[in-house]
Amino acid sequence: MTAVRLIDLSVPLATGMPVYPGDPQVRIGPALTMERDGINVLHLDMGSQSGTHVDAPSHIDDALLTLDQLPLERFDGPAHVVDARGLAPRTPIGAEAFADVPDGCMVLIATGWSAHWGTDSYLEHPYLTEAAAVLLVARGVRTVGIDALSVDPTPAEDFPAHRVLCTAGAVISENLTNLGEVLDAQQAGHGVHVSLFPLSLPGADGAPVRAVARVTEPAPPADTV
Repeated sequence: MTAVRLIDLSVPLATGMPVYPGDPQVRIGPALTMERDGINVLHLDMGSQSGTHVDAPSHIDDALLTLDQLPLERFDGPAHVVDARGLAPRTPIGAEAFADVPDGCMVLIATGWSAHWGTDSYLEHPYLTEAAAVLLVARGVRTVGIDALSVDPTPAEDFPAHRVLCTAGAVISENLTNLGEVLDAQQAGHGVHVSLFPLSLPGADGAPVRAVARVTEPAPPADTV
C-alpha cells in the first residue's frame, strides 16, 4: 500500500497575469451573473499559451503536429525532476545537467524561477541550451516542463530548444510552479507521476493545462516477528 499526495503545479489564471511578450493579455470577467441572469458564467479571453500550458510541435512550424494529433501519453506519465536551482539570471542550462535523466521519462526542470512570477525578473529566467535539448531527445524524452516562461531565453530571436524538441514531436510545458516540493519528494525516494492534460482544441498550437504531480509515498514496512 502507498500513500498518495497531489501537488498542484499550475499558476492561477487571472486578468492581467504575466504572458510572453507580444502574446494576448488574459482577461476574465462575468458573462452572466446570478443577480442579472439567474446563473453564473465567466467569459475567458486569452491566448493558447496563457498560464501553465503545453506547446504542441506546431507552435513553431505549421508542418508539425498539432495538439489533437499528439498521443495522450505525452501528457501523463512518470517524471524525473532536474535540480537547476540557484542559477544567475539568463544562465544557460547545459547538457551536463541531464546526465542522470532516465530514458523515456517526462522531465521537469526546477529552476526556482516561479518565485519571480509577476515581477520583471520573471523574464530573466535560465533556459535550455540546444545541446541539452538534443540530449533529451536522444534519451527518448518527449515531454519537457520548466518552472519558467520558456525553455528558450526571453525575449529571443531564435528558439533552438523549442526547435529541437518540437521537431522530435515532443511536448513542452512552461510556467510550472511548486517544482521544488516535487523535487524534495523525489530526493526522499518517492515516486513522481505528472499529468499535463490540455484543453481539447483541434488544430491548436497549445493550450492551458491543470498540471498536477502525484507523489507516491511508500507505507512503512509492517512489523516482523
